[in-house]
Amino acid sequence: MKNILVLCTGNSARSILGEALFNHLGQGRIRAFSAGSQPSGKVNPVALETLEKHGVPLPEARSKSWDEFAAPGAPEIDYIFTVCASAAGEACPIWLGHPTTAHWGIDDPAHVEPLEARRTAFEGAYRKLRQRIEAFVALPLETMNAAEVAAAAKRIQQESEA
Repeated sequence: MKNILVLCTGNSARSILGEALFNHLGQGRIRAFSAGSQPSGKVNPVALETLEKHGVPLPEARSKSWDEFAAPGAPEIDYIFTVCASAAGEACPIWLGHPTTAHWGIDDPAHVEPLEARRTAFEGAYRKLRQRIEAFVALPLETMNAAEVAAAAKRIQQESEA
């Protein structure tokens, strides 16, 4: 099983969607977590609403710090995906095992107003993440080396923006 960490600054919206989608679509091959550099402490309710609408479970959704995953006893992470530009540019903790990293930027839906526009923005973020994650979990990860995974993740990002 491969462990994936999805990072964003607040860990309330995009990274939560990513965690849920990786776990759901990974079908037991992947165990995903999410975290933030400056966690908000709460999950955006529209993120949970969006996941529920699509039948994607996330039973223990919580906003947490990336420090949890750099601490002794934390699961060793194989792949890290940043989903917001600020988290991609921040100085990250030292991760055990030197996981493969990729940046999959997604516009932040959390602060869009009014509420109906926010729901639409969350749908867009969900669709983009789902498309990228479906492509990633279809890869033969068990037979790929770190450089191949990194190249594939970058290609998935580029193809989804074309």
